[in-house]
Amino acid sequence: MNLTEHYKQLYTSSAEAILNENYRLDPKINDPSDSRFGITLLLRPSEKIKEKILLFLKQLKAVEPSQYYYPDSDIHITVMSIISCYEGFSLDKIAIENYIEIIQKSLFNLDKVKIDFRGVTASNSAIMIQGFPSDETLNNLRNNLRENFKNSTLEQSIDSRYSISTAHSTVMRFREKLQNPQKLIEVVEQFRDYNFGEFNAEKLELVFNDWYQREKNTILLNDFEL
Repeated sequence: MNLTEHYKQLYTSSAEAILNENYRLDPKINDPSDSRFGITLLLRPSEKIKEKILLFLKQLKAVEPSQYYYPDSDIHITVMSIISCYEGFSLDKIAIENYIEIIQKSLFNLDKVKIDFRGVTASNSAIMIQGFPSDETLNNLRNNLRENFKNSTLEQSIDSRYSISTAHSTVMRFREKLQNPQKLIEVVEQFRDYNFGEFNAEKLELVFNDWYQREKNTILLNDFEL
């Protein structure tokens, strides 16, 4: 996949939808009864990059203060959604050690994962930082995970919603009617090609998480050093 072109097409169509007020709100962000949970393999950008992301979010908040903004503790890139969040999932349904074993096997002989965070894009319900892997390591890891989990008998839902191929990080979600879509897009435009920085992922995290990866609802199951 040509990520540059993918992000561009996504932004063009989504910006048009936002300006025409055809965006989508997330009604469950403020719902305390939301019981959707799953397990995810993820990585987190460096503190230096997160500082730059928070400066971007500060400008978004100035024009759209009522939306949902990810705190620095929750900013992440999804490597693979192993069990996509669904209502009623709990850790006592699975044997964690079996998942750890397959992930460890999938990491064998892989190089470090390096990501370049450059520019921002949008969907019709969120704003995202564009991530560009430096080589095929992330794709190779994802393919290893797909193969190894599908050859197992473990509960998993890899690629059930969509086949993940990007390295973006969602940082803002629409939860209320936008106050000023035009100004929102103007801020996003200023950061369309902004260089947030490059980082080497030092570890991957396997977590039990809610739909929004909120720290208060996240349980770290295992770290995988790279």
